[in-house]
Amino acid sequence: MILLGIDPGLALVGYGVIRMDGGKITPLEYGCIETLAGTPLPERLGMIDREMGKLIDEYKPDQMAFEELFYYRNKTTIISVAQARGVEILAGVKRGLPIYEFTPPQIKQAITGYGRADKLQIQRSIQALLGLTELPKPDDAADGLAVAMTLAFSQRFREDYRME
Repeated sequence: MILLGIDPGLALVGYGVIRMDGGKITPLEYGCIETLAGTPLPERLGMIDREMGKLIDEYKPDQMAFEELFYYRNKTTIISVAQARGVEILAGVKRGLPIYEFTPPQIKQAITGYGRADKLQIQRSIQALLGLTELPKPDDAADGLAVAMTLAFSQRFREDYRME
């Protein structure tokens, strides 16, 4: 089974693609979709849509998961990130993927065993769990992998996390 994890964003959309075969998890790809500040929002959203589509079409995931948005102090930022997240979710919906979501503490708990882990703890845990030779970077890409791995670890309970 191929799983796609997304760390939603507008400037950087982190993603991680993993294969789950029985109890074994293998990383296939991770990275970021980047849009440039100063580019009009509709163009940035269009770029995210195209790049998400390419990613999904290339790896053909069976399921897709997102990190839930957390509160931003800047209302303008949360609105634009929420718009981008909608585009990112829609890319999976258009391709018929089941969509799941996890809170940041759920992801941290699944990956490190501690719901308040910091970024470095998450990166080190991902490196160890996936047998990577170096820390997954940038943070957004590591978060995408963490979301995909949380989906893999939650397969027994997956209906509990399905987006409604």
